[in-house]
Amino acid sequence: MRVDPNALAAGGGVAPLGEASPAQIGSGEARPPELIARLAEDIGVKKAHLDAVTIFGLAVLGGAFVALGGLFYTVVLAGADGHVPYGMTRLASGLAFSLGLVLVVVAGAQLFTSDCLMVMAWASGRLKLREMLRVWTLVWFGNLVGALGTAALVFLSGQHEFGHGLVGDAALYVASAKASLPAARAFFLGVLCNVLVCLAVWLSFGARSVSDKILAVIFPVSAFVAAGFEHCVADMYFVPLGLMIENFASDGFWVSVAPLGHVMRPIPVDGYLVNLVAVTAGNWVGGAVLVGVVYWVLFRRAVAQD
Repeated sequence: MRVDPNALAAGGGVAPLGEASPAQIGSGEARPPELIARLAEDIGVKKAHLDAVTIFGLAVLGGAFVALGGLFYTVVLAGADGHVPYGMTRLASGLAFSLGLVLVVVAGAQLFTSDCLMVMAWASGRLKLREMLRVWTLVWFGNLVGALGTAALVFLSGQHEFGHGLVGDAALYVASAKASLPAARAFFLGVLCNVLVCLAVWLSFGARSVSDKILAVIFPVSAFVAAGFEHCVADMYFVPLGLMIENFASDGFWVSVAPLGHVMRPIPVDGYLVNLVAVTAGNWVGGAVLVGVVYWVLFRRAVAQD
């Protein structure tokens, strides 16, 4: 089955015989939850039938888009320590980070975190387990490539030296904090994060226009960032960028941040790798189980049993 990948961004659906596509029902108002559930399944089926090159390419874009949101987040966070109330800083940085998922939803890309919703199509018998696992594997590694590539470009651009080193200082702080989390905490922060991310994508499925999709995404994403939850694809950008700055930044950068008086904690690579696995697992539980399975039981279980 050949599928136009552009249809994924448009939210179109492939309807079984005798059932209208959610994209064809109504045209002015937001889709109700039962149609969103159906559309989530349709999009999962479409993604599973894309060829590997397309899936991987869209995933690379997804990793790069989230990394761009991370770049924006770091700039907003830079220099705010002690000068702006904590909550306001977190809110502003969360709004900035939402750029990443806005780009994914509107421009078209794939994220491991939002693709956890494919479990709905599997639960309805419309996807085989191996098809779903194939997509998740390709997308996770594609996200990693996109995030790492963007981190390398950002480092090579010298952007960490902006603001007299404040941007790089913020990037180092974020990377160290994320890599130093205990694995158990990282797991549960990952669960909470992807509940909000998948709810953001769920809301975007109900939207009819680009502006509606953007508004649907901004608040859940801002909430998870402001609350300090953990997103595996974001961590694929933040920590490698911090490691690049820590190990390869010029002497001039370190001279510029010395007056800040911050004690730079080392970024533990082994802790980061463990946390990346823990956050990925937590993201899967939050998105696939607490959003995908719950909504499948509420809106698609009876349909699948007919």
